[in-house]
Amino acid sequence: MSSDPAISAKGLSKAYLIYSQPTDRLLQGVVPRLQRFVRPVARCFGAELGEKTYFSRHWALQELDFRVARGETVGVIGRNGSGKSTLLQLVCGTLTPTTGDVQVKGRVAALLELGSGFNPEYTGRENVILNASVLGLSQEETRARMDDIVAFADIGDFVDQPVKTYSSGMAMRLAFAVIAHVDADILIIDEALAVGDAYFQQKCLRWLRQFRETGTVLFCGHDTGAVMSLCQRALWLDKGRLQMEGSAKDVCEAYAAAIQAQAMGLPENVVRLARPRPRQVAASQNQTSDKGAGSLAMSLVKEDGVTRRARPPAPQVEPAIFDAREESSSFGSGLAEIVETTMTAPDGTPLSWIEGGEAVAITIRIKIAADMESPIVGFHVKDRLGQPLFGDNTFLSHADQGLAFRQGQEVAARFVFVLPNLASGRYSVTTAIASGTLDVHVQHHWLHDALLFDVHSRHRNGVMVAIPMQEMELKIIETNLRD
Repeated sequence: MSSDPAISAKGLSKAYLIYSQPTDRLLQGVVPRLQRFVRPVARCFGAELGEKTYFSRHWALQELDFRVARGETVGVIGRNGSGKSTLLQLVCGTLTPTTGDVQVKGRVAALLELGSGFNPEYTGRENVILNASVLGLSQEETRARMDDIVAFADIGDFVDQPVKTYSSGMAMRLAFAVIAHVDADILIIDEALAVGDAYFQQKCLRWLRQFRETGTVLFCGHDTGAVMSLCQRALWLDKGRLQMEGSAKDVCEAYAAAIQAQAMGLPENVVRLARPRPRQVAASQNQTSDKGAGSLAMSLVKEDGVTRRARPPAPQVEPAIFDAREESSSFGSGLAEIVETTMTAPDGTPLSWIEGGEAVAITIRIKIAADMESPIVGFHVKDRLGQPLFGDNTFLSHADQGLAFRQGQEVAARFVFVLPNLASGRYSVTTAIASGTLDVHVQHHWLHDALLFDVHSRHRNGVMVAIPMQEMELKIIETNLRD
């Protein structure tokens, strides 16, 4: 990734003029011009004419400063009306800033709106030529790539039919197929993938992951899972202002917390943003911190005439679990506080080495600040991108017990289970306490990343979660050898 920015914005702002009635638009076009003509004459008589306007300004964006480095993938999230689409149009150059400046270096391909740049009367093939020319390809280059574009879009004979006969999904397929074949340096996508079917979405995401190895991506969407999966960093826009900028995981979790707090009628100040977390070990997702992990995974032992993988010794060089409460983001009503989360063996023994597949116990200790009925305590285990992998809560097991907590009590929830065979890397545990039901409840304390833990897996099968096999067999079922 180059330090030279592909996109840089300084003081970027955009205002739209709002007219309360149609005649005001006409008056605004005429009266100021008359005033400029009459003002010199009025000054001769000692009068000063003020500026008359017939509109109000709506600031879609205000004073945005950010940079996107070459080769970086950055997500843009926020509520409807927060300024996301306006920002992308300013970056593309289809809008002009009211104040400030945005600089873009490289060829830009954008998918801002479904079918944008398409003539509905033209066929799909004709629109490919038209759209590709706008994105910088000559007609000769487009015709040379036409077969690949048509194959990527996969809309069959409709490519020779007028675009006005297309469904929204077909229009998106064709538009994405074009931008995938124009050799762009910067790709800008505005929530368009949500329209396609599951097969085409996966196809686009595979292409995006390949493109981001060499290109720059600005990805706008409400799907925080996709943002965390695709993006290294994220921008959170709220009411036209930059609310938060940071790692995709931290920004998406803070945004989700704010949305949930608003849905429950809680004030905005209950959301605490994550603080930068010091690097405690060098291990990261799909990487092992020790060079010997691979050799340990391949070590074999023979017991009772059966060859099995050797179980590596548990080294004592690094702790397996880290308390992260002080740096983590959280939100809630404040009627309860999660004061400690631990992961141990079921008998309480500390864990010094985690491989996956062992029995563990997660214990959540909570202080109760006010009486509450029907409490629910739960947890999620998430990967390094913040995507939930598994978890549970106490609702079903305690719903018919009439359980209630009282002010001043300290309570504990304990979950004992067999840890899945996770891939090597770092994982986090998010914990929460609420009251009500699974459908209607109030979160009293939701704590992202209450603790972190490292897994050093012996499995090398390229998946996030390895399935424990009850039986595995490989044999030749038919022999058909030629003489």
